[in-house]
Amino acid sequence: MRFNRILLSSTLVVVALVVQVTVLARLHLPGAVPDLLLLTVLGLSFVYGHVSGALVGFGAGLLADLAPPADHAVGRYALVLCVIGYVAGLTKPENGQLRSATGPMAMVVAAAVGSTLLYAGVGALVGDTGARHVGLTSLILTAVIYDLLLAPFTVPLVMWLARRADNDPLAESTAGGTDVASGWMRSGTGLRIGSQRGSGFGGSGLRGGLRARAARSRAARAARIKGVKRL
Repeated sequence: MRFNRILLSSTLVVVALVVQVTVLARLHLPGAVPDLLLLTVLGLSFVYGHVSGALVGFGAGLLADLAPPADHAVGRYALVLCVIGYVAGLTKPENGQLRSATGPMAMVVAAAVGSTLLYAGVGALVGDTGARHVGLTSLILTAVIYDLLLAPFTVPLVMWLARRADNDPLAESTAGGTDVASGWMRSGTGLRIGSQRGSGFGGSGLRGGLRARAARSRAARAARIKGVKRL
């Protein structure tokens, strides 16, 4: 990863973790806690791809494992976010431009469900059965709802910052669908204007150009003749 990506990813992960621990976790919402860290990893993975997404996810999860008041085994959430970041990075389009919000929102739902199941599965392997007391179904349902509500305010901002850090021209656009539509409109207008010029003004323009060229050639010959007479 390049230095600007590492710097931006580290900053966003730290800010997301601080907000999640100090604000979201203290809201005491029923069920799961809104996972701002997960959404940050998703936004970076959509821009950077699967390899960088896996690295960012592992680093973010490891930081969450070490940050208080973590009460689970170190590396548990790092594994979860590493897998989520890798899978999310695989959905990155080749041109880097998302056509609609359907794909990212579907990935948010899949990540919320998958991270909860994977976290509970890894916990069961290491002997942590805390999810059984809360209810796995309730955790999944509330995690999906909270992350869906938070995603429109988080994922686009993270993606825009990531593209700005990479000097990506897509960062200058406000919405992919709007830009594509406006590009089509501009190209369509240009084609119509060109055809109108060709049909309405092509003949007169050609005749005018030939007349001007003939006048210039006559003037050049006259100048040469005058020059010869002066000699």
